[in-house]
Amino acid sequence: MEATGGTEELVSGELVSVAHALSLPAESYGNDPDIEMAWAMRAMQHAEIYYKLISSVDPQFLKLTKVDDQIYSEFRENFKNLRIDILDPEELKSESAKEKWRPFCLKFDGIVEDFNYGTLLRLNCSQGYTEENTIFAPRIQFFAIEIARNREGYNKAVYTGIKDKEEKEASNGGDKGANSREEEKGANREGEKEKEAYKEINKSSETTM
Repeated sequence: MEATGGTEELVSGELVSVAHALSLPAESYGNDPDIEMAWAMRAMQHAEIYYKLISSVDPQFLKLTKVDDQIYSEFRENFKNLRIDILDPEELKSESAKEKWRPFCLKFDGIVEDFNYGTLLRLNCSQGYTEENTIFAPRIQFFAIEIARNREGYNKAVYTGIKDKEEKEASNGGDKGANSREEEKGANREGEKEKEAYKEINKSSETTM
Protein backbone atom coordinates (compact mmCIF):
# COMPACT_ATOMS: atom_id res chain seq x y z
CA MET A 1 0.00 0.00 0.00
CA GLU A 2 2.81 2.39 -0.85
CA ALA A 3 2.10 5.68 -2.64
CA THR A 4 5.18 5.98 -4.85
CA GLY A 5 6.86 9.17 -5.97
CA GLY A 6 6.36 8.02 -9.56
CA THR A 7 2.64 7.83 -8.99
CA GLU A 8 2.56 11.35 -7.58
CA GLU A 9 4.50 12.69 -10.59
CA LEU A 10 2.06 10.93 -12.94
CA VAL A 11 -0.92 12.41 -11.14
CA SER A 12 0.58 15.91 -11.10
CA GLY A 13 1.38 15.75 -14.81
CA GLU A 14 -2.10 14.60 -15.71
CA LEU A 15 -3.73 17.28 -13.59
CA VAL A 16 -1.84 20.00 -15.46
CA SER A 17 -3.64 19.00 -18.66
CA VAL A 18 -6.93 18.96 -16.77
CA ALA A 19 -6.38 22.60 -15.83
CA HIS A 20 -6.97 23.54 -19.47
CA ALA A 21 -10.24 21.63 -19.53
CA LEU A 22 -11.35 23.51 -16.44
CA SER A 23 -11.01 26.80 -18.30
CA LEU A 24 -13.74 25.71 -20.73
CA PRO A 25 -17.51 26.07 -20.15
CA ALA A 26 -18.96 23.22 -18.11
CA GLU A 27 -21.96 21.61 -19.72
CA SER A 28 -22.70 18.90 -17.19
CA TYR A 29 -26.29 18.75 -15.98
CA GLY A 30 -27.22 21.01 -13.11
CA ASN A 31 -23.96 22.98 -12.88
CA ASP A 32 -23.34 26.69 -13.38
CA PRO A 33 -21.35 26.98 -16.65
CA ASP A 34 -19.12 29.70 -15.15
CA ILE A 35 -16.18 27.88 -13.58
CA GLU A 36 -14.59 29.95 -10.83
CA MET A 37 -11.03 29.45 -9.63
CA ALA A 38 -12.20 28.17 -6.26
CA TRP A 39 -14.23 25.48 -7.97
CA ALA A 40 -11.32 24.54 -10.22
CA MET A 41 -8.89 24.19 -7.33
CA ARG A 42 -11.33 22.12 -5.30
CA ALA A 43 -12.17 19.84 -8.22
CA MET A 44 -8.50 19.27 -9.03
CA GLN A 45 -7.66 18.56 -5.40
CA HIS A 46 -10.51 16.06 -5.15
CA ALA A 47 -9.33 14.34 -8.35
CA GLU A 48 -5.74 14.14 -7.13
CA ILE A 49 -6.74 12.66 -3.76
CA TYR A 50 -9.04 10.12 -5.35
CA TYR A 51 -6.51 8.97 -7.94
CA LYS A 52 -3.85 8.53 -5.27
CA LEU A 53 -6.29 6.44 -3.28
CA ILE A 54 -7.14 3.98 -6.04
CA SER A 55 -3.45 3.79 -6.93
CA SER A 56 -2.41 2.94 -3.37
CA VAL A 57 -5.27 0.85 -1.98
CA ASP A 58 -7.26 -2.00 -3.51
CA PRO A 59 -10.33 -0.01 -4.67
CA GLN A 60 -12.81 -2.72 -3.70
CA PHE A 61 -12.15 -1.89 -0.05
CA LEU A 62 -12.74 1.85 -0.39
CA LYS A 63 -15.79 3.52 1.14
CA LEU A 64 -16.45 6.91 -0.41
CA THR A 65 -19.55 7.99 1.54
CA LYS A 66 -21.65 6.89 4.48
CA VAL A 67 -24.35 5.76 2.06
CA ASP A 68 -22.33 3.79 -0.51
CA ASP A 69 -24.75 0.86 -0.34
CA GLN A 70 -27.74 3.07 -1.08
CA ILE A 71 -25.99 4.90 -3.91
CA TYR A 72 -24.87 1.67 -5.55
CA SER A 73 -28.26 0.02 -5.17
CA GLU A 74 -30.14 2.99 -6.63
CA PHE A 75 -27.58 3.38 -9.40
CA ARG A 76 -27.75 -0.20 -10.63
CA GLU A 77 -31.53 -0.25 -10.25
CA ASN A 78 -31.82 2.73 -12.57
CA PHE A 79 -28.84 2.09 -14.85
CA LYS A 80 -28.58 -1.70 -15.07
CA ASN A 81 -26.90 -1.82 -18.45
CA LEU A 82 -24.75 1.30 -18.28
CA ARG A 83 -21.16 0.48 -19.21
CA ILE A 84 -18.90 2.07 -16.60
CA ASP A 85 -15.38 0.87 -17.48
CA ILE A 86 -15.36 3.15 -20.52
CA LEU A 87 -18.07 5.78 -20.34
CA ASP A 88 -19.87 7.14 -23.36
CA PRO A 89 -20.30 10.90 -22.74
CA GLU A 90 -23.67 10.73 -24.48
CA GLU A 91 -24.89 8.43 -21.69
CA LEU A 92 -24.27 11.27 -19.25
CA LYS A 93 -24.69 14.52 -21.14
CA SER A 94 -27.28 14.07 -23.90
CA GLU A 95 -30.72 15.55 -23.28
CA SER A 96 -32.30 12.11 -22.89
CA ALA A 97 -29.54 11.05 -20.50
CA LYS A 98 -29.99 14.19 -18.40
CA GLU A 99 -33.68 13.44 -18.05
CA LYS A 100 -32.88 9.98 -16.75
CA TRP A 101 -30.11 11.10 -14.42
CA ARG A 102 -32.02 14.06 -12.95
CA PRO A 103 -34.43 12.10 -10.68
CA PHE A 104 -31.60 9.82 -9.55
CA CYS A 105 -29.42 12.77 -8.56
CA LEU A 106 -32.25 14.60 -6.79
CA LYS A 107 -32.86 11.57 -4.56
CA PHE A 108 -29.62 12.40 -2.78
CA ASP A 109 -30.32 16.07 -2.19
CA GLY A 110 -29.94 16.44 1.59
CA ILE A 111 -28.32 13.00 1.90
CA VAL A 112 -24.99 13.53 0.14
CA GLU A 113 -23.37 16.85 0.94
CA ASP A 114 -22.93 19.09 -2.14
CA PHE A 115 -24.55 16.32 -4.20
CA ASN A 116 -24.64 18.49 -7.31
CA TYR A 117 -21.24 20.12 -6.93
CA GLY A 118 -19.02 20.02 -10.03
CA THR A 119 -16.55 17.11 -10.03
CA LEU A 120 -14.08 15.61 -12.49
CA LEU A 121 -14.90 12.13 -13.80
CA ARG A 122 -12.66 9.82 -15.86
CA LEU A 123 -14.16 8.33 -19.02
CA ASN A 124 -11.82 5.31 -19.17
CA CYS A 125 -11.31 3.99 -15.65
CA SER A 126 -7.99 2.32 -16.54
CA GLN A 127 -6.48 5.74 -17.26
CA GLY A 128 -5.84 8.88 -15.24
CA TYR A 129 -7.17 12.44 -15.28
CA THR A 130 -5.93 13.61 -18.68
CA GLU A 131 -7.77 16.32 -20.58
CA GLU A 132 -9.05 13.81 -23.14
CA ASN A 133 -10.16 11.37 -20.45
CA THR A 134 -11.99 13.83 -18.20
CA ILE A 135 -15.51 15.23 -18.18
CA PHE A 136 -17.50 17.31 -15.72
CA ALA A 137 -20.15 15.61 -13.62
CA PRO A 138 -22.25 16.32 -10.52
CA ARG A 139 -20.70 14.84 -7.37
CA ILE A 140 -23.44 12.24 -6.90
CA GLN A 141 -22.89 11.04 -10.47
CA PHE A 142 -19.17 10.72 -9.72
CA PHE A 143 -19.91 8.74 -6.56
CA ALA A 144 -22.40 6.45 -8.30
CA ILE A 145 -20.03 5.55 -11.11
CA GLU A 146 -16.86 5.31 -9.02
CA ILE A 147 -18.52 3.23 -6.28
CA ALA A 148 -19.73 0.86 -9.00
CA ARG A 149 -16.29 0.78 -10.61
CA ASN A 150 -14.74 -0.10 -7.26
CA ARG A 151 -17.26 -2.79 -6.34
CA GLU A 152 -17.34 -4.36 -9.79
CA GLY A 153 -13.55 -4.49 -10.04
CA TYR A 154 -12.96 -2.04 -12.88
CA ASN A 155 -10.80 0.40 -10.93
CA LYS A 156 -8.44 -2.37 -9.91
CA ALA A 157 -6.67 -1.87 -13.24
CA VAL A 158 -5.11 1.34 -11.89
CA TYR A 159 -4.03 -0.29 -8.62
CA THR A 160 -2.55 -3.42 -10.24
CA GLY A 161 -0.86 -1.34 -12.93
CA ILE A 162 1.03 0.66 -10.31
CA LYS A 163 1.93 -2.48 -8.35
CA ASP A 164 3.18 -4.25 -11.48
CA LYS A 165 5.38 -1.27 -12.27
CA GLU A 166 6.82 -1.30 -8.75
CA GLU A 167 7.57 -5.03 -8.96
CA LYS A 168 9.37 -4.65 -12.29
CA GLU A 169 11.50 -1.85 -10.92
CA ALA A 170 12.33 -3.86 -7.80
CA SER A 171 13.30 -6.92 -9.86
CA ASN A 172 16.00 -4.95 -11.71
CA GLY A 173 18.18 -4.97 -8.56
CA GLY A 174 21.32 -2.84 -8.21
CA ASP A 175 20.65 0.78 -7.49
CA LYS A 176 16.94 0.19 -7.79
CA GLY A 177 17.27 -2.45 -5.10
CA ALA A 178 18.81 0.17 -2.85
CA ASN A 179 16.00 2.53 -3.73
CA SER A 180 13.49 -0.14 -2.83
CA ARG A 181 15.08 -0.47 0.58
CA GLU A 182 14.78 3.27 1.04
CA GLU A 183 11.12 3.10 0.02
CA GLU A 184 10.55 0.27 2.47
CA LYS A 185 12.22 2.31 5.17
CA GLY A 186 9.72 5.08 4.57
CA ALA A 187 6.71 2.77 4.23
CA ASN A 188 5.21 3.82 7.54
CA ARG A 189 5.41 7.46 6.56
CA GLU A 190 3.72 6.76 3.21
CA GLY A 191 1.12 4.69 5.00
CA GLU A 192 0.23 7.67 7.13
CA LYS A 193 -0.15 9.78 3.99
CA GLU A 194 -2.57 7.23 2.56
CA LYS A 195 -4.63 7.32 5.74
CA GLU A 196 -4.76 11.12 5.61
CA ALA A 197 -5.82 11.03 1.96
CA TYR A 198 -8.50 8.47 2.77
CA LYS A 199 -9.81 10.69 5.57
CA GLU A 200 -9.85 13.67 3.20
CA ILE A 201 -11.92 11.94 0.53
CA ASN A 202 -14.37 10.79 3.19
CA LYS A 203 -14.46 14.25 4.75
CA SER A 204 -15.31 15.80 1.40
CA SER A 205 -18.19 13.39 0.99
CA GLU A 206 -19.73 13.41 4.47
CA THR A 207 -23.49 13.12 4.43
CA THR A 208 -25.93 15.37 6.19
CA MET A 209 -28.42 13.53 8.34
